[in-house]
Amino acid sequence: MLMRFGDVNRTFAAMDELRRRMDRLFDEYDSRGNAWPRSSFFFEPFEAGQASRTVATWPRLSVHDKGDALVIAADVPGMKESDLKLEIDQDVLTLSGERKADVPEGYAIHKRERAPVKFSRSVALPCKVDAEKASAALKDGVLTLTLTKAPEARPRQIAVKSAS
Repeated sequence: MLMRFGDVNRTFAAMDELRRRMDRLFDEYDSRGNAWPRSSFFFEPFEAGQASRTVATWPRLSVHDKGDALVIAADVPGMKESDLKLEIDQDVLTLSGERKADVPEGYAIHKRERAPVKFSRSVALPCKVDAEKASAALKDGVLTLTLTKAPEARPRQIAVKSAS
């Protein structure tokens, strides 16, 4: 049986990509007893040549600069306000929480795809913020956190005067 060299090369590339994904899975396994991986890369579509793509962690979030404040949106589906904890220490925001099993009394589990999970995600903030003026709101599975910038971190306008 004859095979093209390109077919063999693609097969080895796919095997190499699988090995890299397995390595990343075990590297990201939380050794403190929490079996929830910090990313969902392993469940993404498998295609050779995607190894250089960046891996997002959970929960996924966006940080926007509004000028006088930072607005952070985090996807936390199925979470309640009481399940979430926010901390600001120096210039680092830490979002942590736990989704507990929600099996009604007297019911048995036949299939579980939404397992209980503990998570913690820390993000370095791009500037100093005033933690006392922070506000957070949870709506439709999206946590929106508004952090007012410290006065020294806010943009300033400089008036231009003629030298005449």
